[in-house]
Amino acid sequence: MNEEPTDSADVSAAPMTEQAPSTLEELREQVAWLNRHVHRLSEIGMALSAEQDRNRLLEMIVELARSLTNADAGTLYIVDHTGMKLEFVVLQNDTMNVRLGGTSGNAVTLPPVHLYTPEGEPNHANVSSHVALTREYVNIDDVYCAEGFDFSGTRRYDESTGYHSQSMLVMPMENHEHEIIGVLQLLNAKDKNSEQVVGFSQERLEAVRSLASQAAVALTNTQLINGLKELLYSFMQSIAAAIDAKSPYTRGHIDRVVDLTMRIAESINAQSEGPYADVRFSVDELEELKLAAWMHDVGKITTPVHVVDKSTKLEAIVDRIEIVRARFRLIGKALQAELLEKLLEMAGNGASRSEMFTLTEDMEKRRQDLEADLAFVESCNRPGEFMSDERIKRVKDIAARTFDDGGEQKPWLSEDEVQNLCIRKGTLTDAERKIIEDHTVVTFDMLGRLPFPKRLARIPEFAGSHHEKLDGTGYPNHIGGDALSLQARILAVADVFEALTAADRPYKEPMKLSQAVKILGFMVKDKHVDADVFNLFLQSGAVGQYAEAHLKPEQIDEIAPPPPPAG
Repeated sequence: MNEEPTDSADVSAAPMTEQAPSTLEELREQVAWLNRHVHRLSEIGMALSAEQDRNRLLEMIVELARSLTNADAGTLYIVDHTGMKLEFVVLQNDTMNVRLGGTSGNAVTLPPVHLYTPEGEPNHANVSSHVALTREYVNIDDVYCAEGFDFSGTRRYDESTGYHSQSMLVMPMENHEHEIIGVLQLLNAKDKNSEQVVGFSQERLEAVRSLASQAAVALTNTQLINGLKELLYSFMQSIAAAIDAKSPYTRGHIDRVVDLTMRIAESINAQSEGPYADVRFSVDELEELKLAAWMHDVGKITTPVHVVDKSTKLEAIVDRIEIVRARFRLIGKALQAELLEKLLEMAGNGASRSEMFTLTEDMEKRRQDLEADLAFVESCNRPGEFMSDERIKRVKDIAARTFDDGGEQKPWLSEDEVQNLCIRKGTLTDAERKIIEDHTVVTFDMLGRLPFPKRLARIPEFAGSHHEKLDGTGYPNHIGGDALSLQARILAVADVFEALTAADRPYKEPMKLSQAVKILGFMVKDKHVDADVFNLFLQSGAVGQYAEAHLKPEQIDEIAPPPPPAG
């Protein structure tokens, strides 16, 4: 069904016209047909405008055109993004039982039709390219008798398949902006009574012309919608890339939270009993939740890297434990200098060897204590050690000591170092934790500024609420109870579980599966995460699937049996 270019071609094909009705009965039949035709076109217009799946829409255009004309076969070409070629997107042939492109799952392998020759001249040899270039339809009774076009490709197709191409109607598709976006080609119109191949009548031609116009507008709208969707996804990817550039592990976190969120959502959709028996997320709702998961940490783009990636308590731009070590080395040098000075003084005063040995032992004890204090401070700098009251007291006792620095007495540890070293759990101070928590506020603000369509309007709410808790103690808005959406509850479980089991965090060792499940269980008892979501996470097998996909083998161990389904 493809036409190959020749050096020149004349347009000689003309549309056929129906004969005028000869009897009153024939006139009535024609009026009835026209009424059905108008009604059919109205239905087609609504169907085309409602379809948003591009592949289905392309397929529908050919199917509807063939239905209106009773055509045996049809092909749809779309102008490519360069505007230089017509690409085959759908091919249908009832006699040959062929379906290519669209939703068929069978790829169209035919080469594109070039609108211009290699020399840059308009290609009027191909009937499809001629129609696209001239914006004029072509109606041919018999392609084997037609002149002006090269139908060698059509003839070869017939020879190789045993098909016989005869009548052809080729119609340009022009959208509301007067752009040719495609070409519709129909083949072998059939008489509804005899099933014999006939030419395309004037009424059929006008029907296809109307359909082509509606289809072009619908396709343009679908392309615009898909373009906006692609723009939104590209925006998300650029934001994720920006966050990734700041903190490589954060992007991994986003990917895994999206995966886990959708596993839980799909498990809810699969339930036929229990608390989620009547819950079904629509396709739009699943997309809305997925986008919210993608964007849930978008606010971290404003969070300082040294806070996001703080792997030790003293880490800022660099780990300040190196400054502490240098200071302790300075204190050690001061002790050595003090020892030498006192030894020289004692020697000058005639002190005995015993007295000098006692002084040396005392200084050695002080040096060992200094090394022990440094080792203790280094241990406090690591996040894995819980800071008890006794440990905090020792840090403060060390900080209270002073050393001489060029005639100025300075503390062994600064006030800020003491504050950080005394963090009881983790690596963040209260001020830094507040900075981290503020990313949800920024997420709300950033996403709230985007003009999401109605079907995606709750993305800011879901994304910004993933740190809220059922008891209302979460942040940033302290939403709890029934006011907390199911989508936000799913995101919360996914976010916590990923954080607990992540193996790429710079500030902690990856947690075993059983320990993470145990901690989530405690959070359920404290009403921090939703019990039904957590139980489904375990019962549905999503936890095991996620573990196999993302956890290290040494992390995967036996977990306690999930509780029985509620309800």
